[in-house]
Amino acid sequence: MGPLKDPNPRGGLWLYVPSRNASDGNDSKYLASKVAADKAHRITFKNYPEGHDFHPLGIAIWPSLAGQPSNLYAINHARERTVIEHFTINPATPTEAEHVRTISSFHSLSANGLALTSPDAFYVTNDHFITLIESVLGLPLAFVSHVTLNPPTHKGPDAIASATFAKLFVPFPNGVAVSSPERSQVLIYERDPATNALIRQKYSATVPFSPDNIHFTEPFNGGSGEEIIVAGHPNFPDITAVAANKTGAVAASWVIAIVPQAEKNETSVEFDLEAPVSISSKLTSDGVGWTMKTLFQSSGDEEKGGFPVSTTGLKDPQTGNFYMSGLYADGGLLVCKPSSGKN
Repeated sequence: MGPLKDPNPRGGLWLYVPSRNASDGNDSKYLASKVAADKAHRITFKNYPEGHDFHPLGIAIWPSLAGQPSNLYAINHARERTVIEHFTINPATPTEAEHVRTISSFHSLSANGLALTSPDAFYVTNDHFITLIESVLGLPLAFVSHVTLNPPTHKGPDAIASATFAKLFVPFPNGVAVSSPERSQVLIYERDPATNALIRQKYSATVPFSPDNIHFTEPFNGGSGEEIIVAGHPNFPDITAVAANKTGAVAASWVIAIVPQAEKNETSVEFDLEAPVSISSKLTSDGVGWTMKTLFQSSGDEEKGGFPVSTTGLKDPQTGNFYMSGLYADGGLLVCKPSSGKN
């Protein structure tokens, strides 16, 4: 992320397979049954262009269907320009990614996050238009685009079938979390499948930090609707200090879930009371039809067992495991397993 003293070493992608519980009857749903569980495996690249940088910032995957290859897209902050790399991964060889093509467009000039709408179409957020100062100040000059690709045989300038601006004049759209001018809201839009335009804002949820990435997940405790996991940064200047390797610098982590509650007809001022620092201690209320709960908090001090700079939170619906990545964390990835059951 950002300029590198030496851009030559390539970054990498990793595969993590959780241990399986034979009693849950879902073995067939797991990728790579022959790959050792509870261990990170580096993915090797096949047919990747010689001399081409690879500095991944965000990825998105359209999963395998009936044994067909998965489609994986990775934002690549290469030294010359930001591009998107297209790979396929065969379920039979899940630790090998075959490079398909490099996608370059004005619609990904400052790409930060991806959200797929099909195996060959995606939304891409661009966190600034001209300079990074826009991101720091939260100026509403950035944008979200939707890109549809031609079949994989089309490469170079011919790779893109169509591209449209789904949302213009957005302040600092980091990943798929679209921030408000205060950089503390998650905006939920209704999507028009025919045009891919984000046509109507359904609601907004104010969160107690600067959101980074969001993901939909099955409900944690048997709810009726999909929950939204939001990871972010309670104190953004701390990240700058950590990135600059300042002595003693730490940056906290906070991951929450936005929980739909269709029967909830009024806001609440007290919620998330089990967390060490509750969300309700930072915000005046939750919302009508939804509430929030903390999934993870840490001061970020790794010397004291903390985990810093939360960027992404994911839940495995099969095992109940919770995964979190840390942007500058020495450990890279944190795995939390339920003590019993799947909650």
